[in-house]
Amino acid sequence: MEALATRLEGPRLIRPVVRGDERGFFLETYRRAVYAELGIHDEFVQDNHSRSRRGVVRGMHYQPGQSKLVRCARGAILDVLVDIRRGSPTFGQWEAHVLSEDNHHQLYCPDGFAHGFCVESEVADVVYKVSSYYDSFSDGGIAYDDPDLGIAWPDLDLKPSPRDARAPLLSEVAEELPFRWMP
Repeated sequence: MEALATRLEGPRLIRPVVRGDERGFFLETYRRAVYAELGIHDEFVQDNHSRSRRGVVRGMHYQPGQSKLVRCARGAILDVLVDIRRGSPTFGQWEAHVLSEDNHHQLYCPDGFAHGFCVESEVADVVYKVSSYYDSFSDGGIAYDDPDLGIAWPDLDLKPSPRDARAPLLSEVAEELPFRWMP
């Protein structure tokens, strides 16, 4: 496995070694020691799996104390991270990566970043590990379509959940965010 370049400090885009032939392929999706060598030291405690149709946008979500390791096992998504660490030189900046069943890339989303994705294929299965158990009381989000963020989502008919459609702008919650940048 290797870590590919990311623009923001903290996230890691991972390219696994894929062994394949005309019969199919095999790849490791997680090996703790290798991820530690790549700078990912989290202990993941829960695996999640979502299936969504084309145009579904999920995000931008965060939960204090939780990091994620995301991959798209079926289809293709545009996976997006936003730096929400107060005091960070890249606060409010975003980056996006295509994760797909073809490239097998994984995206590590550290604590202090909001995460979301949009399905570009007809259907997508997204599987991800998290470093803490889901807690509805500390789960938060910011607007996926916040004009100040200017995330360049695919040119599709985007379909957010009612919760995501009502999420606040980053500027409305910035002072309340529990994340702080540590140089």
